[in-house]
Amino acid sequence: MLVVVLKKLKFSFFILSIFALFSCSSEKEETNSSSSIVDVNSEEFYLGADLSYVNEMENCGVSYKNKESKTEDVFKIFAEGGSNLVRVRLWHNPTWTNYSNYEDVEKTIQRAKNTNTKVLLDFHYSDDWVDPEKQEIPKAWLPVIDNLPVLGDSIYNYTYNVLEKLSDKNLLPELVQVGNEINLMILQKDNNANPMDWSRNSFLLNKGIKAVRDLSKKKNKNIEVMLHIAQPENGIWWFKEAKENGVTDFDWIGLSYYPNWSQYTIQNVAPVLKNLIDTYSKKLMIVETAYPFSLLNADSANNILGTDALITGYEATQAGQLKYLLDLKQAIKTAGGSGLVYWEPAWLSNNCATRWGQGSHWDNATLFDNNAKPTLGFDFYKSE
Repeated sequence: MLVVVLKKLKFSFFILSIFALFSCSSEKEETNSSSSIVDVNSEEFYLGADLSYVNEMENCGVSYKNKESKTEDVFKIFAEGGSNLVRVRLWHNPTWTNYSNYEDVEKTIQRAKNTNTKVLLDFHYSDDWVDPEKQEIPKAWLPVIDNLPVLGDSIYNYTYNVLEKLSDKNLLPELVQVGNEINLMILQKDNNANPMDWSRNSFLLNKGIKAVRDLSKKKNKNIEVMLHIAQPENGIWWFKEAKENGVTDFDWIGLSYYPNWSQYTIQNVAPVLKNLIDTYSKKLMIVETAYPFSLLNADSANNILGTDALITGYEATQAGQLKYLLDLKQAIKTAGGSGLVYWEPAWLSNNCATRWGQGSHWDNATLFDNNAKPTLGFDFYKSE
């Protein structure tokens, strides 16, 4: 999601993160794992929700309601509404929050599994937000930032150990993102946006991918690998360069798509999506998108999606939100894509504060109205 610290939004906001689980240790025995991965069911179309904020929202006083205005578990609301995938983010070690750390992620995955919903686990490989303009290394790994072999072991062991710990509780995800909006080179110092060094970047990404493949083989569990880029136009050059530099062992192209920040409209995005699918023989999913159902602010926290987020033909109404999602879903299907995930549909106005205000910066772009009842946009999960 573009939980993104998009500088275009005039403020960066971050969310909370994750205790360092594991430090550098020796890499598990390496195997060539590509042949061990079973092809996934290409017929399934994912309609997902990034529910990373839910545990925090509930602790901050939010109660979600179903369409009958009855309070109900939000994971059940999504599952019964037609969603078949939950996306959840994982940070490494931010010490300033109790959320989006390993314990919180484990709780989210358990809640998803309780509704028989599949899970996409999003490794950020940072202590804070990473996005198209920032890919900051976890502080625990900073001492080895210039020691590429050890840094590679760090990303491998961390990825492997997280998945093994989840496996011990029968909570393995069906899909794993190796990085979040990795337009830039991953694991950089501070907020630097250094030039792409593909020899370094491909080495590190392949270490993360290999950890997923090795754990998948060990547990005899098919876990699909996704690489995630912000905006389709960036996918064109990024996946070309990735392939040229040996990053090929993945199953999914994941994209963030916010049309107000893209050169492609909903009406002309399908061909570029199809081109990515056909060129790389990968499945494709839009894993972050959103659209406002209102321009009103329910609290004192400034909303990220304002008038500048509106696009021609789609009003900031519940009907406009639904139309946006139905049209985007159809564009993805026309291209031969395999999924659409709404970013933070449950980040409602609440009693807690972010670093910039009281409440939510997304309350006008969720899939719940200000009474915590599903908007019309929620119907995209079931509508054809």
